[in-house]
Amino acid sequence: MSLIARHLEANGIATVIMGCARDIVESAGVPRYFWSNFPLGNSAGKPDDIDSQTRTLRDALALIDSATQPGTTRISAQRWSDNDDWQLDFMNIERLSDQDIDRLRGEFQAQKDTARQIKTR
Repeated sequence: MSLIARHLEANGIATVIMGCARDIVESAGVPRYFWSNFPLGNSAGKPDDIDSQTRTLRDALALIDSATQPGTTRISAQRWSDNDDWQLDFMNIERLSDQDIDRLRGEFQAQKDTARQIKTR
């Protein structure tokens, strides 16, 4: 997405990247970046939270007007939760019980099965 944004900008189309992986996106040199300190995959706001998603989109689009220089990063004011403990737990297998690992493996397998069914339609 970062390379596409740079290409679009070079051709006169303003872009804003919304993301959660600040170090990666900024290193790609995007023109405008709206960063949410949320778990990966949640750059458009919290799941099933229309208010969070609307605020994220509104604030990201506002960056087009307010950015005064290339490589501008705006940080979302939203918080994922009341404390930052989720950052310790997110994708950290050492903090999961055997039951949690088994449950997550099962959920992942179910997602793969669904994708396979959709693909073969």
